[in-house]
Amino acid sequence: MPPADEDRNADAQEPSERLIAERYRLKRVLGRGAMGTVWAAYDEMLRRQVAVKEVRLPPGMPPEEADAMRERTLREARAIAVLSHPNVVTLFDVVRHDGEPFVVMELLPSRSLAQLVRKHGPLDVTQTAEVGNALAAALAAAHQAGVTHRDVKPGNVLVGADGRVKLTDFGIARSVSDSTLTSAGLLMGTPAYIAPEVASGDPAAPSADLWGLGATLFAAMEGTPPYDVEDDPLETVTQVVHGEIPSPSDEGVLGEVIRGLMVKNPAERMPLAEVRKRLHPLLPEPGTRLFPHDEAEPSFAPNPLVEQAKQRGSERQRAVEESMVKALASDPGPLPFMLSSRPPPPPRRRSTRLLTIASAVVLFVLSAGGGFALARTVAGQQVIPDFSTRQTPKTTSVQSAPLAALEQRNEVAQLAKGDPGGTFSIHVPKNWTDFQEQRPNSPMSSTLIRFISPDGHNEVAVERFAGFYPHNKMPRYIDQLATIAKSDGGSFNLLTQVDAPAQNSYEQSQELIYRTISPKSGRSNSRGRATGAEVARTTYALLLPNAKDLWVLRVTVPTDSEEWGKTDLYDRITPTFAIAAS
Repeated sequence: MPPADEDRNADAQEPSERLIAERYRLKRVLGRGAMGTVWAAYDEMLRRQVAVKEVRLPPGMPPEEADAMRERTLREARAIAVLSHPNVVTLFDVVRHDGEPFVVMELLPSRSLAQLVRKHGPLDVTQTAEVGNALAAALAAAHQAGVTHRDVKPGNVLVGADGRVKLTDFGIARSVSDSTLTSAGLLMGTPAYIAPEVASGDPAAPSADLWGLGATLFAAMEGTPPYDVEDDPLETVTQVVHGEIPSPSDEGVLGEVIRGLMVKNPAERMPLAEVRKRLHPLLPEPGTRLFPHDEAEPSFAPNPLVEQAKQRGSERQRAVEESMVKALASDPGPLPFMLSSRPPPPPRRRSTRLLTIASAVVLFVLSAGGGFALARTVAGQQVIPDFSTRQTPKTTSVQSAPLAALEQRNEVAQLAKGDPGGTFSIHVPKNWTDFQEQRPNSPMSSTLIRFISPDGHNEVAVERFAGFYPHNKMPRYIDQLATIAKSDGGSFNLLTQVDAPAQNSYEQSQELIYRTISPKSGRSNSRGRATGAEVARTTYALLLPNAKDLWVLRVTVPTDSEEWGKTDLYDRITPTFAIAAS
């Protein structure tokens, strides 16, 4: 959720109860800032409270500045979308309503660290260590995903009513290789917490967040910012760049951490792993209530079933509970959340029951196997099918939801500022959401733009490997696909690989069909995606050399709908893909 200490005036002047994207009902204003208005809202589809950030354009703003503000909102969404961490506010959705972007995020009953210190005074060592450990973990996840926050400060740290600490407001965050949208000389960041090298005009790197973390912990412990010259931003920046570094009053471990982070040479700042290692002995026991907090905000969208049960009395409540129990499987076994006053039924004779089950299973297997073998023999086929061929088998065309009409999207896949080219257009379904991901630290640096279906099952992706040639060839890309799949514990099966018409001076373009299977386990893979169930996907890909770049257009669908993915997606979308001349 965006920062909790934004301006909160004139709530009554805002029209409320608006329905955004036929799903999110705006309830009341949480705050305002330079980027617009943050609303407490209600997701009518999933019946949960959310935060919705709405862009507000000042009257008379030039069109190019208005577009930059809209893009900044989408940048926030793209930055958060690649992150999945308990100490980072979760992004739920990005929608457009009347042409304007709205970012839907987790709503955390909380106050900012700035508000907490302002009302209750400086934090003690244990409280500060808890905040520092949480922020270090959040920043480590962000940096691993290629995202620099650029504005770590107490106002962007949320302390929940339950004690959770989350980093928020990636509104000016960007991928480390993303090109800036600011005009020359425009300083983005809060002067009292900005890193010296950024204040001097250098680009923000992950090390700048280390300084911001140290400055935030300094303010939390001392009750005042490390630099604040009579509310004069320019003089404050001068002190950050040329002044002495203030020293925290704590002489122990916490003071050492702050001093290790607030070092003017970015290369000498304490790494985040070391920060967490040193703070660990200072952390409280799990479950300790650390932070004073006002009563959590009341729910403005209670569960209708609960309210109905309250209105109709305890008899209705019992009926609801009984209906929930009946909806379970007939024999779920002992459940930790259910208690029963009735005595358990007497145990049956296990030997008789097991023998009956075993006999049934044997008879079923024999009959099914015999029927299968007989059917294949009569048809003149081998009893055991031949799986050695690499042709794509016929499958049932399955589609989870109707496909919306296609619309043209114009995107830019630039890997870094000043990178020439990268502009392309493509037709994708209207209601699909796009996300951009920078991969500067991958074995082959690339920019990836994804278009995701509303149900999350289908994906169209465009990836540009800038400067791929002459040092690489397509087999290396294909090998990398297999390596990624296997490193996640899954499998990769290349079904077909044929030449396509386009060609440049380095290589002939190619079309691929391959399948991947994610492992069935409770862990997360290398991208942080949960893999609680085995999932088979089929991808149709066009590998298109263009000058020195390799472009890859992919359509990925569940394997049980691969025929639909080929005919209704890949065959329709591929002809619309066009790369602009650089």
